Parts: sequence; C-alpha cells; structure tokens
Amino acid sequence: MGRLTEVAALGSGARAARWAGSPPTLLLLSPTSPGCAATMASSDEDGTNGGASEAGEDREAPGKRRRLGLLATAWLTFYNIAMTAGWLVLAIAMVRFYMEKGTHRGLYKSVQKTLKFFQTFALLEIVHCLIGIVPTSVLVTGVQVSSRIFMVWLITHSIKPIQNEESVVLFLVAWTVTEITRYSFYTFSLLDHLPYFIKWARYNFFIILYPVGVAGELLTIYAALPYVKKTGMFSIRLPNKYNISFDYYYFLLITMASYIPLFPQLYFHMLRQRRKVLHGEVIVEKDD
Repeated sequence: MGRLTEVAALGSGARAARWAGSPPTLLLLSPTSPGCAATMASSDEDGTNGGASEAGEDREAPGKRRRLGLLATAWLTFYNIAMTAGWLVLAIAMVRFYMEKGTHRGLYKSVQKTLKFFQTFALLEIVHCLIGIVPTSVLVTGVQVSSRIFMVWLITHSIKPIQNEESVVLFLVAWTVTEITRYSFYTFSLLDHLPYFIKWARYNFFIILYPVGVAGELLTIYAALPYVKKTGMFSIRLPNKYNISFDYYYFLLITMASYIPLFPQLYFHMLRQRRKVLHGEVIVEKDD
C-alpha cells in the first residue's frame, strides 16, 4: 500500500527536523534534531562510577552527544537531498518520455532502474529508526517502506504484462510528486529554512495524491490477478517436504481488501494533521 502515516511537523528548525527520516503510498509521509538523536543514541551517566573517572565521563558525554547529533543531522540532510534529487530525476525522465513518445506505453520500462534504486534505497529509513536517529516506530516505518518495495519488485517488476497499464502511471505520478514534496520538506526543515510553499504543499497535495496513488496501486494489483492465477507464480503447492502451502493469488486479494479499513483511517488522520499544522487547530485524538 504505501507509507500512509506520519507524525506532523508542528514547527520549523530543530523541532521540524525531528521528523526528517522515514517517510508516507499512500503518500507516505513519515516523519531528529541533534539533541534528540544524541539522547537516543547515548544514555546518561548513571552515577555509579566514582571519583575523577565519573567527572571525566560527565565532561565528555555532552561533547559526544553533540558530535553524534551533528553527524546524524548531516547524514539525514545528505540522505534527504539525495532522495529529493533522485525523485526529481525520475520526474524529469517521465515528462521527457511522454513528450517524445506521446504515450504511456514503455514509460515504466524507461524509468524502472531509477525507480527501483531510489525506492529500494528507502530501506535505510528502517535503519534510521533501528539505530535511533529518527524517533519513529520501526514497525510502522517497516510496513510503509516494505509496501512500496512490494509494489515495485513483487508486482510491477515481476509481472511484465502489466507494466504498460494506465494504473502504473497513476501510482508513479502520485509517488513522484509525493516524494519530491516530502523529501524537500525534510531537507529544508533540517536546514532550518522551511519555505511556506513547501509546508503548504506537504499538507495539501496529499488530498488528491493519496487517493490517486491508492487507486493506481489497487488497479495494478487487480490487473495482475489473472496472470498470477494462470501461472501460479510465487505460490507453494502441496505436497512438498515442508508440508506448507501458499497461494500468491489469494495473498493479493487479501492485500487489496486490507486497503478498505486502513486507507480511510490514515487519510482522515492526515486531514486532522493538516488542520493542526496549517490552521493551528488543537486536535485531541482518543486512544483506542
């Protein structure tokens, strides 16, 4: 499905930088300030060491935390700049292809290497959570990133007959605009210079792009069903020595059905975050 959730950036500068990691297909907006990164990566001294040794460690710890915070911020800034540039390259390639060919047929094949590289590179966002430089749930980020990987590698790449479907263009366009906006938002936040237009785009474009991206993904999976059922690809049949079975066709049906309860929840969550960030509304969300 895509990265559907995020913690909204409620301020600029160091506070906004806190969300500079994992992202959002449905758009996937996912959310470190140097202090936050340092705090997660280095625990405070517990006072169990005595004498001069403890005093020396107390003097060194703040410096280490600052260096770690600066290193994390520098890496995240580089990462988000690189991802912004990568998706911009993809967008330019898509526009150029359509202007030259006048058709969407062959579009995916022409941009697939760039798409696969940068979407797979996003696996680093899980690593960012694991090592603590981005205070986001590893599970949530993992689901968001893996859903995109699933669409790229296990659907569009693996099932070549669907690569010229119009639905592929739908999610490609939605993903591309989304990611350019998202990663540029993170970059400017980390640099403490967030233009209002980027912030506005971040919390308005999704209103159209989320449904378009979801529609493209669902229609692409639907188009893949006949081929998957006919070929039995990625399925495991009985009998076998492991005595297990797996039907990829029914797995895809379950995946499509999962969009029904998940998309509305996440979409309306983003609408609430939009009101909070752009209009300053205080939103009190009930715990389930």
